Amino acid sequence: MAYTFLKSFLTPILMVLFRPKVTGLRNVPNMGPVIVASNHLSFSDSIFMPLVVPRKVTFMAKSEYFTSPGLKGFIKKLTFQALGQVPVDRSGGRRSEAAISTGLKLLEEDQCIGIYPEGTRSPDGRLYKGRTGIARMAIESGAPVVPVAMFNTAEIQPTGQVVPKVRRVEMIFGEPLYFSGDSSDFAHLRRVTDQIMEAIQKISGQVYVDMYASDAKSALAAELKSKEKKKPELD
Repeated sequence: MAYTFLKSFLTPILMVLFRPKVTGLRNVPNMGPVIVASNHLSFSDSIFMPLVVPRKVTFMAKSEYFTSPGLKGFIKKLTFQALGQVPVDRSGGRRSEAAISTGLKLLEEDQCIGIYPEGTRSPDGRLYKGRTGIARMAIESGAPVVPVAMFNTAEIQPTGQVVPKVRRVEMIFGEPLYFSGDSSDFAHLRRVTDQIMEAIQKISGQVYVDMYASDAKSALAAELKSKEKKKPELD
């Protein structure tokens, strides 16, 4: 109910203010299990894309979106709950396994789930190495993977900004991809994940970086911290 209400409320606003340019939406099946795999540039990716897809898209959003402090965190929590998003802990190990199990359960129920294979937002607009959980879900469920490229969302809502800027948003949905094979073979999972990232890169035009976005963020943070330490102290 909340999802239907929020979508019916926000869609006219989206259409008027952000004038979405959408290509390839027919590639998302109207029924049956499907995984929508998108690049990730901004928090608003999870708002814009589900609003243009005719069927409900359930994102397995990282749990921090539901526990962030302050007004911004409260708004995020309400928005994600209203959009029917599922909080998961993606910090690794058994927690990642629980996230995969959640995704497989949703796919067994013939749902459409949204995944950011990079695991977190790109720190610089480039496309980063994908996590292999999406490959496991695709193989074990038999669901097609629809690659998606988001454009301009980083400019519309940069990291840390609550109120989005009014600019045109664009989305391109690629042809569905189907995978099979041994989901316990990590080398195979890596190949499948790389194929998915290659499909996203082809339609997004982003520069691809063969490292995880989380590692890139850590490296940038360490570099910034190092520069701060090297700053001369003022008398």
